[in-house]
Amino acid sequence: MQIEEIVGLYEVNGWSAAEKPSELYGALLNSHSLITAWDGNKLIGLGDAMSDGYFVVYYPHVLVHPEYQRN
Repeated sequence: MQIEEIVGLYEVNGWSAAEKPSELYGALLNSHSLITAWDGNKLIGLGDAMSDGYFVVYYPHVLVHPEYQRN
């Protein structure tokens, strides 16, 4: 997964995190879990989780490309 693909997904969804690509990439890589969705070679969605490993899970980023939403 390339940083350009990630930034593109954030941009098309209007998320300001796209303006800080290095920080965004680092944050995603340091997530407890990171899941991606693909249509062939096209990144169409992602979600990440932060967790204490016992009780609490927080999902800060859940994005789906607008062309694929509700499908």
